[in-house]
Formats: sequence, structure tokens, C-alpha cells
Amino acid sequence: MFLGAAFAPLTQAQEPKTADKAVEPAPAVKVDPTPLPQVSGTISTFAPVVDKVSPSVVTISTSRMVKQQGQNPNLNDPMFRRFFGLPDPEEQPDEIPAPRGKSGRKRPQMLGLGSGVIVSADGLILTNNHVIEGADEIMVTIGNEHHEYKAKKIGTDPSTDIAILKIEPNTKLHAITFADSDKIRVGDLAIAVGNPFGLTQSVTMGIVSAIGRGETHIAEYENFIQTDASINPGNSGGALVDTEGRLIGINTAIFSKTGGNQGIGFAVPANLARSVLESIVKSGHVTRGFLGIGLQPLSEELAKEFKIEDDAGALVASVSPKSPAEKAGIREGDVVVDVNNKKVEGPRELQLLVAGLDPGAKVDVKVIRDGKEKIFNVELAERPGNKLAANDVPAKATDPDVLDGVTVGDIDADARKKYEIGESTKGVVITDIDQDSPSAEAGLKPGDVIHEINREPINTAKQAVDLSEKVKKEKKVLLRVSTKGNSRYVIVERKDG
Repeated sequence: MFLGAAFAPLTQAQEPKTADKAVEPAPAVKVDPTPLPQVSGTISTFAPVVDKVSPSVVTISTSRMVKQQGQNPNLNDPMFRRFFGLPDPEEQPDEIPAPRGKSGRKRPQMLGLGSGVIVSADGLILTNNHVIEGADEIMVTIGNEHHEYKAKKIGTDPSTDIAILKIEPNTKLHAITFADSDKIRVGDLAIAVGNPFGLTQSVTMGIVSAIGRGETHIAEYENFIQTDASINPGNSGGALVDTEGRLIGINTAIFSKTGGNQGIGFAVPANLARSVLESIVKSGHVTRGFLGIGLQPLSEELAKEFKIEDDAGALVASVSPKSPAEKAGIREGDVVVDVNNKKVEGPRELQLLVAGLDPGAKVDVKVIRDGKEKIFNVELAERPGNKLAANDVPAKATDPDVLDGVTVGDIDADARKKYEIGESTKGVVITDIDQDSPSAEAGLKPGDVIHEINREPINTAKQAVDLSEKVKKEKKVLLRVSTKGNSRYVIVERKDG
């Protein structure tokens, strides 16, 4: 389960949109890649480690604006009020006027508490995407300070559950130092620092229980560090550090049947979090490599059928037309066993390997075909159909875009099956939608197919992104959409203020 409280990026599951600002250099985070020393003797205290880390861990509180409920018309009836023992209007305090009308004014409503980690002296903060998801306002408190800083959301990457915030401090902050999380070992001591249940600067200790955990269904890209250091609601986004006080992970979730800690917590590895941070700050979005193949794991029976000596490898179940894999010669029935001399244990490892490479990179992909090894040199493309990160807040504040909150993807075979889309249907499919967005208020929902934007036909998610840029400042946009083959026109209207 998650431990805290993401705006959906504007129509960009297929291709992320870069904010209107100059490309920035990657943040100069501190990294210490040396492995932990072998210490003999008894450790009597971790107080120096806590003293080193605590100034870098912050409390994050989030809120959203909600409409007040309209007043019950029966409250105007004196008999009704008398029956339920309600005071007459003139007897109510002047400072709490009763809201009137169908839709009252908006007021902030608390969403939740989480944690974050300072990664630069000028105020960049790492946290979890789910901590700030749906928030209209994000406030950050450092240590035991009473002063709150209003945070700006720089970018999010739902695929890894990472988000980047920025505050404007009056003085330089204490930035944490990163470890090389690829070098941690099962059995290493691990210390979790965060704000569980709002209890500021709580510290717990355990060990690294496992590395490379996946199939938890927490995020799309899963390579979690598992720890038994006590992690509870509110720890999300906090620091998991080694005995040198270096960041090895961002605490993200717990496995629990009760909602409390049961000794199984998960953290996003520091190396993965750092790569997302650098990509978002540098270019405004996260790009990932793309092969263009559908994969499935090898069972014992399939391994025998495809002449694989062990069960290691990823079976190619499909190859996308005109994809890098097809162009290189990879085909269905191949078993990928190695990428750039790194062994592939299964589909998840291959996905992480390829996603960690830049589009345009050339890689050697080793496959087993009919019991024989073949090596293909593949030039990776950029992964489409992915909920990638993007800067949600540009350098200069702007009005809300009319199509904000809608995420779309190309209509491929998987989408047709999942959303029951006909073979001849063209357009883009809505894969996610912010329930507070104008599009949701207009009745759109995941699975709907968008065929036209302002009477211009669209066939790919990239076209949808490009068209959304053209109409983003318009008050109204006309869409032609369909739900399970039933076509209709929908007007999406932005409501300012």
C-alpha cells in the first residue's frame, strides 16, 4: 500500500511535453560511490548518522481546493429548523455565514502528510509522486522549524513514483549525499528517516532485506529495495540511508495487511531516483529507450520448447511494426538473454535495462533462436504509450490549459483488447484522466477514443499533443469522441478562477 497522499500530464502518455523554458544543466547532487567499509566491533550508536541526515529530510503537507456544499433549502423553513433544534440565522455567529447556492466558494481541504529529501542547497526536493498527487497546494517544513515554504512542483514521473519539488529558502539548505545504490547488498544496515503519522524526524533501523524487488504493482518500473526498517504512513518520500548517512533509497510503500508496519517496506533506489531528477531538471521530461517488443516470462515448458537451457531470458511474444526491433531483425519466438553484455533474467529486467538507456543509443541484443545465439545491433527509439514525466509548472505562471489532466495513448492491440475498441477505429485512447479536470466534468473517461480536436482528425498521440498545444489557451474545445463505437461531440470548457 502507498504511504501518503500527480497531476496527470497534458495529453502525453504517448510523448511527453517539455515546458516552455531553456534547457537547464543537471543538478549537481553530491554522490559518494564508495562501498561501505567492513567495520569490526560493536556499534553503540547511530546518532552521528542521524545528525548528518535529519537536516535533509522535510515534512510535506498537501491540500486541495474543494467546493463547499450548497445549503439545504429546508433550512429556510422555521418549522424545519425548530424540529431539528437548529438556531435561527440571526442567532448564528457572524464569522461563520451559512453557504448558499448550489456551488459555494472553494476552500482548502487537507489531503495528507508525507516526507521529502533535500537534494540541492537551493531547494530541490525529492519525494514520491503519490505524496503530492491531486494537490493544489504543497507546503514544506524543514526539520522542527515552524516556518513553512510553499513548494512548486517541478515535475513528476508516475512510472517510478518520483516527484521533484522546489522551494525558495532564505539560506542554503543541507543537501543529502547519494550513495551508489547498485553497490548495496542484502544484509547491509539501513536507516529510515521521515515523518510517520506526522511525527517529525522519526528514525528507525533495519537491514536491506532484498534488492531488485518487482511485481508489487506499485509502479510501472519496479526495482525496489526491500527493508525491515519500520516504515509507516507518512514516511513516503523520506530517506533510506546507509551507515555513512548516504541516500540509498526513497521510502515509497509498505506491504501490510493492517495498514501499519509489518517489516516489509519498499524504497526506490537512489540511482533510479537521481536519474529521474536529472532528466526532469535538465530537459523537462524523462525519456526512455524503446525496442518495440512484447514480452512474456519463460516457464519450464516454454524454455524446453524454445531450446533454452535454463529459465533465464525474456520470450518475444510480439514485435511492433516499424519498431527498432523489427528493423534490426528480431522476431517473435526469439528469447532475449543479454543486452550490452548484461544478463537478462526475465521481462522486468529487460524492461529496466532498455528504459535506462537513451533513445538513439545503439545496443547489442543477444537472442536465442532455434537453439542458436544471434546478436542484433539495435538503435533504440523513444518509448511511446508511456505516462512519462513533464514539468507541470513552467518558469512563468500561466492559466490552466483547457485539456490539462488528460493522458492519451496510441490505439495498439493491447488498447483495443483492454478498452474493447474496434479494429477499424482510428484516433487516440484516453488512458488516464484527472477527475477534477474540465474534460472529466464534460463526461470523458478512460477508454474513450478521441477522433477529432476542433474538427481536426487525429490518429496518433503525438498529433493529439501537438493539437493540444494549439488550443491550450482557448476557452472551449470541440472534441469528437466515441465510447465502445458510439460517437458523439463533446465541448470541453475551461472554468477560470
